[in-house]
Amino acid sequence: MSLLKLSVLQLEINDAESSDQRLQKVEAFLDEAGDCDLAVLPELWNVGYFSFDQYCKESDLLTGATLKRISAKACERQIHVFAGSIVEREGGNLYNTAVLFSPQGKVIATYRKLYLFGYGSKERELLKTGNNVVVADTPFGRVGMTTCYDLRFPELYRMMVDKGAVLFLVAAAWPYPRLEHWHLFTRTRAVENLAFLVASNCCGVNQGVRFVGHSVVVDPWGVPVALAGDEEVVVKTEIDLSAVDRIRQTFPALADRRDLSGFSSGD
Repeated sequence: MSLLKLSVLQLEINDAESSDQRLQKVEAFLDEAGDCDLAVLPELWNVGYFSFDQYCKESDLLTGATLKRISAKACERQIHVFAGSIVEREGGNLYNTAVLFSPQGKVIATYRKLYLFGYGSKERELLKTGNNVVVADTPFGRVGMTTCYDLRFPELYRMMVDKGAVLFLVAAAWPYPRLEHWHLFTRTRAVENLAFLVASNCCGVNQGVRFVGHSVVVDPWGVPVALAGDEEVVVKTEIDLSAVDRIRQTFPALADRRDLSGFSSGD
């Protein structure tokens, strides 16, 4: 499979909505996603990223109710679902964990966020970091999984390329005022690695913080092929993943890399 049909769910997060109401909304949006091959959700959509006082209460096992219902919907619709992330509970620890489901509702891969945000956030205080770079095999190619703040760390994406990634999936809860950073990093991570990038972001206001929205699909040249505004929406588009190999052969920047570990800094 080279032509991939995408549905990117940009969800409004607001404090008046319960986690179960938001889950029902996601299930309805997955129905609306239609005949796509892959649906992509944002970060901590069930609890709301800035609802730090709810992290423990809303935490769940990977086998818990939230992901069971997303798994069932993936199976019902016969689509892959990148379920965004939830607050995962394992023993006495909490993680920001993203999950990718197959059209049979089976877990293909899980990713615990490597870079926890500390600026105006309690995520670093409440959660544990992951320890693995995750690239998953799918029928449409090798897929790298990342979450929000990870976008600021290019070495992670380069490691995923070295593991064969042709497509990056990003679950995000990116807030104002850093909209220009969002545009910059989503495009840069794609173009510097000559890969497609699909980023689902939240919109709305959570605990007084407004999310930027602007969920986006970026091609290997760093050009957005689909871009949302700041309202709740399902963005639908198609991408040709065979373009990655063609572009990497035509413009072989990745092959031109050099090992600089032995170089002098010039000091």
